[in-house]
Amino acid sequence: MDRPGGRGTEPDRTGPDLSRPAPDADVGEGRRTRSFGRLIPCPLAPHRKSPCTRSNQIARHGGPEVLSVREIPRPTPGVGEVLIRTVASSLNPVDWKTRAWEVGPQLPATLGWDPAGVVTASHHSRYRPGDQVIAMSAQLATSRGTWTEQVSQPARLLAAAPTTLALALALALALALALALEDAAALPLAGITAPQALSRAAVTDGDNALITGAAGAVGGIAVRLARRTGATVDALVARLEHLDAARELGAKDVWHIRADLPRRTCTAVLDTAGIDTCPALAPGGRYISISDPPAPTSDSKQAALAQARKWSALRS
Repeated sequence: MDRPGGRGTEPDRTGPDLSRPAPDADVGEGRRTRSFGRLIPCPLAPHRKSPCTRSNQIARHGGPEVLSVREIPRPTPGVGEVLIRTVASSLNPVDWKTRAWEVGPQLPATLGWDPAGVVTASHHSRYRPGDQVIAMSAQLATSRGTWTEQVSQPARLLAAAPTTLALALALALALALALALEDAAALPLAGITAPQALSRAAVTDGDNALITGAAGAVGGIAVRLARRTGATVDALVARLEHLDAARELGAKDVWHIRADLPRRTCTAVLDTAGIDTCPALAPGGRYISISDPPAPTSDSKQAALAQARKWSALRS
């Protein structure tokens, strides 16, 4: 997600393309790899019978070069769990921060939070093989990353994937299925974070709410949800070209320069971009941030750990 002022982002979020033939278990250090877009082949592609599966993992923290595609044992779902063949998985800011900072599950670790795919095995009555599902893996807590061909998830973390009738009518079935699931993969983490944050900010009818990063995933969803409460919603975005997008989502007044924000007028602020907008907050207003302080340097482990605890608390 693009963020005002460039904080909370990094210029190169790259990783292997799993739709290509698997490389050797260890990708050479420093190798430049393709960016994540479509992680996994079309769901109707031939299914590999290997007892292993390919996952995009890190064995140490660092830059994009620490990502490598590795063969790992195929997961086996336990009681109350479901095995998913991944069609797509999103890339969220938490992913590159887990990769770069000394936080997260025990290494080696598979990154990723949001899988969308097809059930291949189930130990839960709600889901059957062939069902299309999405999930939010809570990867920091479960250590089950989603940048992998197959992932086992507790059924309580799953939901049926949203379907789009228009796609099914307009396109061949295989293409419609792939597109619908690729879109759905962007929903779980952002779609849970936005309403949680708005709830903690207690945004309601009569509020004048400001949302930063309003053209991003969490920010964009938050704009729409805040408007549904009856609140007046203003927005701060990263670039001029994002102004219209934020207005289309429902924002009334939209800025891309922080200094232009009116002072002491907002009764609620939701910061998704790591931007200090406290001067815009009215006396007695509520200020909620899901972002981080300036990115820790390599020797700022304690700051990174504190941020990880904040992520965990927000998603609990």
